[in-house]
Amino acid sequence: MTKTRRRTPGGMQPVRKAYEALGAEGFYREQGSTYRNPHEPVIAACLQQAVIQWQLQLTEVLDLACGSGEVTLALRALGGNCTGNDPFTFDAFETRTGQQALRFTFREIAGGALQQQTYSLIVCSFAMHLAEASILPVLCQQLAQHSDTLLILTPHKRPALQAAWGWELHDEFLHERVRCRLYQRTFE
Repeated sequence: MTKTRRRTPGGMQPVRKAYEALGAEGFYREQGSTYRNPHEPVIAACLQQAVIQWQLQLTEVLDLACGSGEVTLALRALGGNCTGNDPFTFDAFETRTGQQALRFTFREIAGGALQQQTYSLIVCSFAMHLAEASILPVLCQQLAQHSDTLLILTPHKRPALQAAWGWELHDEFLHERVRCRLYQRTFE
């Protein structure tokens, strides 16, 4: 009997299988320049609902772990101004959006790489759960230095951010098995 390999929309192998084989960082190092998130339509729908429901400010958005620009393109369509950041998929992001992306890793951001930048919103779609547990608290604290508002889209229950890390869950909704969580900074 031949096993049929499950493919995501667009014919890609599920990313989870590639993570198991290569690790998340290995996968993005190998596939980053051609990566496309197969859940792009759901991401766009989540973002549209979030912007309307929570009246999000889109004047200067950081698209953290920007992939090939799924968040940036969806927010642009809603009038947003985005800066992408991804150390692995920056070529795919530039190809699709026409913009260059920052190239900081989560570890570099945790170390202060964003410097004096300020954002009206930080969005991390399908990636924050990949941050190493050992740096997640410091990463979150650093992000809280740069924005009052953090939006996380995830197909998982994790990450669950803690108030001690600088963020408090304000609201959440579920759309087609994707959790959309709005966090507010816990300090001024």
